[in-house]
Amino acid sequence: MNRRRFLHACAAGLACVAAPGLLAPARAAELVAQKGRLGAFPSPYFAAEPGGAVRCTLCPRGCHIDPGGRGHCEVRENRNGTLTSLVYANPCAVHVDPVEKKPFFHVLPGTRSLSLATAGCNLDCAFCQNWEISQARPEDTANYDLPPPAAVLLARQFACASLASTYVEPTIFMEYMLALGRECRAAGMLNVMHSNGYVREKPLSDLCAVLDAACIDLKGFSEDYYREVTGGELAPVLDSLKLLRSRGVHLELVTLLVPGRNDDPAELTALAAWVRDNLGPDTPLHLTRFYPAYKLKALAPTPVETMERARDTARAAGLSFVYLGNVPGHPAESTSCPHCGRELIRRIGYQSEVTGLKDGRCAGCGRGIPGIW
Repeated sequence: MNRRRFLHACAAGLACVAAPGLLAPARAAELVAQKGRLGAFPSPYFAAEPGGAVRCTLCPRGCHIDPGGRGHCEVRENRNGTLTSLVYANPCAVHVDPVEKKPFFHVLPGTRSLSLATAGCNLDCAFCQNWEISQARPEDTANYDLPPPAAVLLARQFACASLASTYVEPTIFMEYMLALGRECRAAGMLNVMHSNGYVREKPLSDLCAVLDAACIDLKGFSEDYYREVTGGELAPVLDSLKLLRSRGVHLELVTLLVPGRNDDPAELTALAAWVRDNLGPDTPLHLTRFYPAYKLKALAPTPVETMERARDTARAAGLSFVYLGNVPGHPAESTSCPHCGRELIRRIGYQSEVTGLKDGRCAGCGRGIPGIW
């Protein structure tokens, strides 16, 4: 790679970060955001409790919600004894992104994904890059009226091969996700998500019926880290990963490496070994470079040397596809055959080019490469 090509790729990647595919006004004139727009929809994921209270059964928090109250995510409200989603068909973010931004490296490389998010989240990650919407109530964001059929039609208009629920924790708008998934199935479009995996078995199982691919944040590999940095728990995420694998959903993982917090070699070895033994050695793992954000602005970015050592650790533990993210131009962005070493997909930032993959196999040695091609 020469210097000019590298700088061009970096500029393209930064452009995607700064302006992530916002819809062109001429093509989406009917989409008008309205601050505080709510999309009320009854949820099946709750149990009635005495005195008109309810217990949310969507995520492991199991919030007890009194009449008129809301759960931790701020988007599910007890209305007259019925748990009600306030963000159904009500996204605050509607973008067209490269599918590589999710990041999916083994799903239709080089294609676009219509990407949606509502306000709210069920975790409190100290490093969140989207905290302006993830830590907001839907009354505080400008929201679109985008029913599932209209979302799929919009994706078609922008030549998207997939629809992605992403940016915040998408399972908080599970009812919307399920409807989007059914519309995608009917239209022959991929339905994908980027999630923290912090969801209970029943709703996740329901979603698997209409979900093609999941990119899950495995934020670390200790309960202490999860509790202190995300406000959640590790064990339910591991359960979600095993369920997704058992249901045949294509699975990729992301671990943001935060200096001094979750980059210990022993912890990374344990993480990679768990993935190898429970999800399979061909499960793609994206190790992403931390940049100061939200409540961790005092920390320095992860050194590239730390990233490279972490990748070596994960590969030594037996993982075949380990990528480095947020390091534009690094060779570890690209996909190579684990058997013969041939380059299969060349990536620089969000740009990708299929160079040695044919019908889901290495064009050199014929080794099968997992993914949706």
